[in-house]
Amino acid sequence: MKPSDRLIETIKKEGIQPAPKWRYTLRNALVWSAFLIDILLGALAFSVILFAIQQTDFNVLSHLSHSRLEFFLGLLPLLWVIFLVGFVFVAIHAIQFSPKGYKLTLARRIGFCALLSILLGTLFFIAGGAQKLEHAFAMNVSIYDSVQEKKTRLWMMPENGYLAGEITAVGPDKINLRDFNNAEWTIRYSDETFVAPVVKLEVGEQVKLIGKMDGAGTFSAEEIRPWGGQGKRWRKG
Repeated sequence: MKPSDRLIETIKKEGIQPAPKWRYTLRNALVWSAFLIDILLGALAFSVILFAIQQTDFNVLSHLSHSRLEFFLGLLPLLWVIFLVGFVFVAIHAIQFSPKGYKLTLARRIGFCALLSILLGTLFFIAGGAQKLEHAFAMNVSIYDSVQEKKTRLWMMPENGYLAGEITAVGPDKINLRDFNNAEWTIRYSDETFVAPVVKLEVGEQVKLIGKMDGAGTFSAEEIRPWGGQGKRWRKG
């Protein structure tokens, strides 16, 4: 007996019936829905990672006593890295069960899913959504340590030469600054002090300083840089 005849006989004997078409349609819809949702969630996670990288300010890494890797890892949102890896992994698994997904190698599935998340995440970051998402997450998840909170801790070490806050008064050779812990400081600077071109020494400007602490409440600035990239403002809480 031919194999095809044996197969037909088995089907008749066991009463096997073809599955209804709607099951395949529903299955495919669920697979693609899971794929798209995970790609989008992965994109959101990647956009927050880009936001953290933007806040690193690589121009000052060579001045910091902690290593570049330590400073970068101090700002890197590990929770969002885990989210990105997890969502991309689920998307890879989902696409495997799509109608022609089995034809794709593992490397191609990984590349395709990662590329989509990176592309969409970059667009979301450029549109300014990453900072809003990260801030909303920090406000609603009490145990979450935001990028800005990590950054504040790294820059609020005046005894090590790092200080940040908001300018409250400006003089010819000094400024008054309220740091992010609400402590008041007198900041001395001179013609030799580097002031980043985007910084406006005016009341309300938020800055980060590199220099040395002269005593209680006094600090000599060697560099004055914007707190949030292009002079963006941030307030705790």
